[in-house]
Amino acid sequence: MSGWKRKDLLGLEELSAEEIEFILTTTASFKEVSTREIKKVPALRGKTIGSLFFEPSTRTRTSFELAAKRLSADIVNFSPSASSLVKGETVLDTGENLEAMKMDCFIVRHSCAGVVDFLAKRLKASFINAGDGSHEHPTQGLLDIFTIKEKKGRIKGLKVTILGDIRHSRVARSNMWGLLKLGARVTLCGPPTLIPPGIESTGARVTYNLKEALKDADAVNVLRIQLERQKENYFPSPREYSRRYQINAETLRWAKPDVLIMHPGPMNRGLEISSEAAECRNSVILTQVENGVAVRMAVLYLLLVGK
Repeated sequence: MSGWKRKDLLGLEELSAEEIEFILTTTASFKEVSTREIKKVPALRGKTIGSLFFEPSTRTRTSFELAAKRLSADIVNFSPSASSLVKGETVLDTGENLEAMKMDCFIVRHSCAGVVDFLAKRLKASFINAGDGSHEHPTQGLLDIFTIKEKKGRIKGLKVTILGDIRHSRVARSNMWGLLKLGARVTLCGPPTLIPPGIESTGARVTYNLKEALKDADAVNVLRIQLERQKENYFPSPREYSRRYQINAETLRWAKPDVLIMHPGPMNRGLEISSEAAECRNSVILTQVENGVAVRMAVLYLLLVGK
């Protein structure tokens, strides 16, 4: 692949395997920057990036900010609660006004699926989807895939289990699309009520049995159980969920000795994962966080310079 051709990064479903590999290769070169005494390169000097988070975030927002600063870009953090949105301004008007100030790129997280795509089609600046509703979270998918490849040396042929609330998870969708395109065998596991009907048509395998899902898995990505949605009664109780689907020392006996334990965060310790499992030698959860900065450096670079 000679260079990056896209203006935006909206999801992994729309990318080719070659494009995903290109981002992963670029990520590997940027990861070295964070190991230097001076963690900075001038690649995006003179570029201005807007960070528009309409939902709370710790890891994603912080790592994007670090990524921009390590590339020498200027980043402006936008707070919806302190903006003209509270006065009735539309999201599009906000975007057009910020673009008029010569922003080069926007990083957007929003509770509604499709908002980032809507803005990207109407504005000239580049857009990065930092999570839109239950649709996708492409940079999280990329950093998870990069972490697996870094630890296992490949993606093709690996068995990766994604466990938990698949129905509401944008992380699950980005991981699934990226892994399938690169030749992994993806298993989705969770209560029947948390698995979207018909998702097997994507090529992923579905099981409701944790023991079956963990058998021969090379990596298990444990999703956060979204307690704020428990009022919708997708499963009887947190205690019942833990009894059947928690990753802990006992259930890990069903897995391979070298299985990677992953979690996109934030973790509900004691619910979907035990502290013992989160901190064991197989856990790569903090490695995922570390790799998030490098992935986001790569994406910013490719969108603003690579094309």
